[in-house]
Amino acid sequence: MTRRKISVIVPTFDRPALLRQALQSIRDVEGDDLSIELIIGDNGHKPATREVCAEFGAIHVLAAGKGASVGRNAALAHASGEFVAFLDDDDVWLKDNMRPQLAFLDAHPDFDAVFGQGIYADPELEPYGRPWPEEPPGEGDALVRRMLGGLFPQIGTVLARRSAFEKYGLFDSVIEGGEDWDWQLRIARAHKHGYVATPCMLVRVRPAGSYDALQQNRIRTARHIFLRHGLKSLRVWRSPWDFVRGYHDVLQHFYAYFIENARRSVRQTKRFEALGMMGVLAANLPLLFMADLVRPSELRVLAMEVVRGVPDNSKE
Repeated sequence: MTRRKISVIVPTFDRPALLRQALQSIRDVEGDDLSIELIIGDNGHKPATREVCAEFGAIHVLAAGKGASVGRNAALAHASGEFVAFLDDDDVWLKDNMRPQLAFLDAHPDFDAVFGQGIYADPELEPYGRPWPEEPPGEGDALVRRMLGGLFPQIGTVLARRSAFEKYGLFDSVIEGGEDWDWQLRIARAHKHGYVATPCMLVRVRPAGSYDALQQNRIRTARHIFLRHGLKSLRVWRSPWDFVRGYHDVLQHFYAYFIENARRSVRQTKRFEALGMMGVLAANLPLLFMADLVRPSELRVLAMEVVRGVPDNSKE
């Protein structure tokens, strides 16, 4: 039996306890048929990170700069496997990860990468919801259209040939949030990205309201990435309306996040917090915000409750 070698890239920033969980889950996937080269791109400062890397026999690479892209790119320079996979330091792999992707790439030598399904989990890694995407997203232009319509394949489910980085380049280190979506879109637009319907990882979701600033930044990033690839892929759109709908669907993901925050603030009678969430929507997604204010919508109901004078307990 030929033992295949995968280089697994894990960016990290001063979270050694979470990193230990992530690395253990990767080592659990190894077997007689599969060898894993662990490479950690560290843009943090904690000595404990080095200790965790040594514990799991991982290559520790210092990354000069901030962000997951910088960490991934620094680690990629040390990859020697035929294939490359990824995992963020706060997520974990499932034991069935990687082998279905390997089988897909073996069966499709013209493809450069493939992704699978993620499962959302709470901060304690208790899974909830069904694996996604549930339905096959298609191939070629259909996949590009799905991705430009709000499908963000989890980077921890991706397996790529190492040669893919020579074709499509590294992660864009200027982008902070969404850089993995941007990189996968490059492959999808070349019709070289595939899909396997296999649950591959648990995606740890942060507590609601704990990453508002990050989500605001991701709105701007998502808009930039959509326009970067959407305007270069005009052939995939079946009509101008299709393009507009894709743009709306990408931003709707973030819109729903801040609507949920506003709903929670109203329910907790935190009036100024609710106003703050609506202010974020007005500033970053003005067209969606104005449209929902003038038609029957949840935003309009929430706004009316705030205007009527929901008591404010924001400081409690």
